[in-house]
Amino acid sequence: MSETKRRLLVVEDDKGLQSQLRWCFADCEVVVAEDRNSALAQLRRHEPPVVLQDLGLPPDAEGVAEGFATLEQILGLAPSTKVIVVTGHGDQQNAVKAVGLGAYDFYQKPVDTDVLQLIVNRAYQIHALELENQRLVREQRASPLDGIVAASEKMLQVCRIIEKVAPTSATTLLLGESGTGKELLAHALHNLSPRKDKPFIAINCAAIPEALLESELFGYEKGAFTGAVKQTHGKIETADGGTLFLDEIGDMPLALQAKLLRFLQERVVERVGGREEIPVDVRVVCATNQDLDACIRDGRFRQDLFYRISEITIRIPPLRERDGGRLVLARSLLEKATALHGRRISGFTQDAQSAIENYAWPGNVREMENKIRGAVIMAEGKQVTAGDLGLAGTDATPPNLNLREVRREVETRAITRALAFANDNVSQAAKILGITRPTLYDLMEKYGIQPVESGPPSGG
Repeated sequence: MSETKRRLLVVEDDKGLQSQLRWCFADCEVVVAEDRNSALAQLRRHEPPVVLQDLGLPPDAEGVAEGFATLEQILGLAPSTKVIVVTGHGDQQNAVKAVGLGAYDFYQKPVDTDVLQLIVNRAYQIHALELENQRLVREQRASPLDGIVAASEKMLQVCRIIEKVAPTSATTLLLGESGTGKELLAHALHNLSPRKDKPFIAINCAAIPEALLESELFGYEKGAFTGAVKQTHGKIETADGGTLFLDEIGDMPLALQAKLLRFLQERVVERVGGREEIPVDVRVVCATNQDLDACIRDGRFRQDLFYRISEITIRIPPLRERDGGRLVLARSLLEKATALHGRRISGFTQDAQSAIENYAWPGNVREMENKIRGAVIMAEGKQVTAGDLGLAGTDATPPNLNLREVRREVETRAITRALAFANDNVSQAAKILGITRPTLYDLMEKYGIQPVESGPPSGG
């Protein structure tokens, strides 16, 4: 029965009032604490949706300082918890202050059980409504680009391209560093296309030995080689009607590149050991973390194949270039990790947030996901710290978000670059910046920039 009861934390040092409140809320699972430390311990252990808290707590039972400190810490640990503060008769000023600090409501002694039950029941209802609202918001945010968190401008641009390209059958090339989410975007191209109900077949060209890759892709006839005891369809045939994803195509052997090129041109396959041309209707998506231009120059990748696979080319930015998106992605990954491991983690500490923003993330999204999963397992508190993430040595300086200072940095950098382009000619620099010459002089004086204005460069 206790599993179905609503939990209520009562923070009260008066034994008589504790008993009265237990009786008043007999239909709840009442947990009692007498001071700040025990209240925070019970909060962490039981995570009650509603807390009844007296403002007069020991060791300051006659004052309210300890009560306010307890209130602030409860809300810091569990922001969604509804805290109802109980004050002395006529102490409306402190009650209003408590609400200003984030308390849900207040109630004055002496206790009227009927009124208090009404306030507490309403708090439970509001808490339940907020949870439901959060669930609905998450569902509404869920898009066909499921699993892709696009908070930075560069990733938003990638998603716009995906949405435009997906309904077509254009062969698409995804370029990006390892761990940037190329396969996730390939799935998005498939799921947003008319082929979404057909197979999505992925093959990693770097993970399969060269001797086996051809038969994996094109299939083979019975007796084609030792061990070929039956006719077997290749990945291309299996993907008929759907999408074929060729990951790490930059690692495909040159000999096989020629056969893939013929398939892309003719849209027919020949199984290994066979002569029959089998038509296949498939949308091809390729991905690589290599510089294909360099591969072409080195003779490791066919230029004509490159042109075939890159009807549409999408460049995926590394995580370090996704300004404003790293924390949003981290919070999304944290939510998934806590659900996976059954942990109740409320978020990241300030040092963790700063570390996430300042760390270079050489392994990109895959590295972030692994670090967060490990942190969720190792975290001892309700928030993940930089130490939990293994980023304790990372610069934990919060990013400078003061608009005045940011504007100074950006304008100084732009003016300096414009002057460099203009060879320190202020008139020309003003044209590059799209402002008047007097305005540029004002900004240079404001920021202490003092180039020597010159005409055409002299021979000296």
